[in-house]
Amino acid sequence: MGALQTGGRPAVVLAAGNGSRLAAPGATCSMKPLLRVGGEPLMSRTLRSLELAGCREVVIVLGHEADRLHREIEDCYVGDLRLQFVHNPDFHLANGLSVLCARSHVASEFVLTMADHVFGNEIMELIREHHPPPDGATLCVDYKVQRVFDLEDATKVRERDGLVLAIGKGLMTYNCIDTGVFICTTGLMDALAEVYARVGNASLTDGVKVLASRGLMQALDIGDGFWQDVDTPQMLAHANAMLYGRRRLRSLNG
Repeated sequence: MGALQTGGRPAVVLAAGNGSRLAAPGATCSMKPLLRVGGEPLMSRTLRSLELAGCREVVIVLGHEADRLHREIEDCYVGDLRLQFVHNPDFHLANGLSVLCARSHVASEFVLTMADHVFGNEIMELIREHHPPPDGATLCVDYKVQRVFDLEDATKVRERDGLVLAIGKGLMTYNCIDTGVFICTTGLMDALAEVYARVGNASLTDGVKVLASRGLMQALDIGDGFWQDVDTPQMLAHANAMLYGRRRLRSLNG
């Protein structure tokens, strides 16, 4: 199949990992994208968020238990998005390879996110109106650093004048946090392909670093927007608490 073209920007969702860090007491599902957060499967929540971001088609990159997960997603998803599924046979390697697996299915701009991240609607509205730099990409970042749950595990970003200068979990000097959602051009694919050709592996962070070195990686401030990575039982508990809290607040406000 060729690149998706039918109205709205396409999106790519990375869902290839085995969720091993959630394989602990409190984790009730072996397939993390189907794990219920705030009463809803993570993947269903992700797809609903992408609808709000103006996407009309989504490429879901699978790896671990791909066939079963494919069936489960198609069975549980109720919405208007056109779904395509791509298999990453090297899902045990870095996540940049999952991005590259979707290369032939997107053209021009696309939204990129992970199946294990939760986002508030306000972030999706920002994404809907944003365009990345030509041949580059934009990373949504959170400047509310002290509010980030499990900051040690977070991917740190150093930004200046709207550009990403450096990124990494071990970054010592930083002023914002990677939220796990991007607005991209195929320039990101090219950057990842460069890294893969050189070292035989490539993480998404590696691709961001290449674009940052060329002044092509923007940062988009999410302001008061809500997000949460769901990578450990503790993160899962925190995400549930935050989502139920937001729901109660909306109910009180009518």
